[in-house]
Amino acid sequence: MLTVDFSLLGLRPGMRVLDAGCGGGRHLCECFRTAGIDAIGVDIKWDDLRKTQGFLSLMSREQPGRWVVAQADITKLPFTDASFDIVICSEVLEHVAENRTAVAELVRVLKTGGDLVVTVPRYLPERICWAISRAYHEEPGGHIQIYRKEELMRLIESAGVRCLRIRYRHGLHAPYWWLKCLVGHKNESFWLVRAYRRFLEWDITRHPPLTQWLDRILNPLIGKSTIFYFRKGCR
Repeated sequence: MLTVDFSLLGLRPGMRVLDAGCGGGRHLCECFRTAGIDAIGVDIKWDDLRKTQGFLSLMSREQPGRWVVAQADITKLPFTDASFDIVICSEVLEHVAENRTAVAELVRVLKTGGDLVVTVPRYLPERICWAISRAYHEEPGGHIQIYRKEELMRLIESAGVRCLRIRYRHGLHAPYWWLKCLVGHKNESFWLVRAYRRFLEWDITRHPPLTQWLDRILNPLIGKSTIFYFRKGCR
């Protein structure tokens, strides 16, 4: 499930892309589909990095390009200044206490004129999850921040980038998480949770027109994620 719209980024051969907090690699793998891309992913979890490594190893048998995945903390990125044409940080900052330091690092490694894309859970859907379930946000490594749109935009722009556009995604997913919070956010066996999950998996793989239309209607209202598109050195 992709949150970033890559059609807005103008990926081209020769670009270096960093996915900071790459997780299981969904966005990094999508970048690597563009021939000639240098795709670099970092995360603090070895299990997620191994999954990403496996996916990219398979893709690289037929896809030209270079990739690297490594364990790193986004508050201490192991790269020189202005190393990347595009930096992606998707669904990460809600986990980070030192968010200002993390944002400064993301901007530091981005080239002037490069694009930074940051996604976080949207304020209202996330606030509902917190209200329903304490366990949802109190587990180790869980969400410790809820961001209002203007608050996060100001925080990131203060590091030296300018927001070009804001989008919302995954309107169909917000009710799924509310349901999970009601019955236990790790309770995958509840029949309604299983049914909703199958529906979402079907939607992601099949892209039926009706659910795509419904998602577009719901995104401005209850989209689960807010996506910020920034550019460094843009006035």
